[in-house]
Amino acid sequence: MTINTSVSQISPVMATYSRFPITLVKGKGSYVWDDQGKKYLDFTSGIATCNLGHVPDVVKEKLEEQLQNLWHCSNLYNIPNQQELAALLTANSCGDQVFFCNSGAEANEAALKLARRYAQKVKGTDSFEVITFQQSFHGRTLATLSATGQEKIQQGFAPLVKGFSYLPFNDIEALEQLKTLEPAAILLELVQGEGGVIPANQEWVKKIAEICEERDILLMVDEIQTGIGRTGTLFAYQQYGIEPDVISVAKGLGSGFPIGAIIAKENAAKAFEPGTHGSTFGGNPLATAAGVATISHIIDSNLLKHVNEISVYFDELLTKFKEKYTFIEDIRGKGLLKGIVVGDKAPQIVKKAIEKQLLILTAGPTVVRVLPPLTVTKEEINEFIEALEITFQSIEKGE
Repeated sequence: MTINTSVSQISPVMATYSRFPITLVKGKGSYVWDDQGKKYLDFTSGIATCNLGHVPDVVKEKLEEQLQNLWHCSNLYNIPNQQELAALLTANSCGDQVFFCNSGAEANEAALKLARRYAQKVKGTDSFEVITFQQSFHGRTLATLSATGQEKIQQGFAPLVKGFSYLPFNDIEALEQLKTLEPAAILLELVQGEGGVIPANQEWVKKIAEICEERDILLMVDEIQTGIGRTGTLFAYQQYGIEPDVISVAKGLGSGFPIGAIIAKENAAKAFEPGTHGSTFGGNPLATAAGVATISHIIDSNLLKHVNEISVYFDELLTKFKEKYTFIEDIRGKGLLKGIVVGDKAPQIVKKAIEKQLLILTAGPTVVRVLPPLTVTKEEINEFIEALEITFQSIEKGE
């Protein structure tokens, strides 16, 4: 056998991401450092994942403890951390039972499977359709990208999974179309994150909940980005006066350690029986150790009070900031999920901010998405505003 020792100019990692030209090697709190030792203020939180900041001590200690005992065992056996985390999630939500997986896409995949099985095995119907909404984002598996109401996510993956219809977001009149449909479930985000940081209208959400209640349609809320305290309550649905049948969570649940879950009411959860769904790694001892530490800290430390107070301070500064720059069309969002609408300048602003040692994101081509950790301080928000000011000034000057 001949061994090729030539050095390839092509990365061995598939080109599925447009990466920024920095390599991050360390993080703590609201900051990260690159391989050159340069420090950045991170207002992405790993895309709403590091809700307690980078490498939070309370989670680190729990993981180090678990590392000494057991890393993995299959779900054929009881896992104490899993039981504890499920108890924490159900005690602090409207749900009764939890299924654990590894990511947001897997959580939504589980929700979609549960919806079909509930309709067919519990209700005894042939229904399998799920209603989602335009500009939504629910994941990148074949089923979840089919559920996503964005053509750009679906391009090149035809044929899509059948059984999805997309209604306009925040449009009460469009809900009339449900009269001619027999869906198994309705799946929605309460703030469309990837779709532009667009909060759901309270009246519209309540109307959807009423329709689901009247017709025994599962109401499923995608809290992958909004959950785990991001909007000021543990789950965003708690601000809307509704009780979903299914809640999907991931991202912030493990403070950066891969974990996802669906939390379901008993009437929906009973559709899953042994053998109907599963995950090799889902809910393993390490992942659930991170989840237990994260959720316990959010609840016990009264962190949500801080999120609500600091969000008001942040909103005040952003409102003043908007008055300075005519190209800012709107500022929207909930809690510490902010969107600054800037027309077609969003990608340029994000790239320019890196030069000022500030990390932010886009939400489509027109919105700058801002996701500080829930532990963010006033001093760090002031630092963010100063760096953003310099960035916007550069954009105005055409630099």
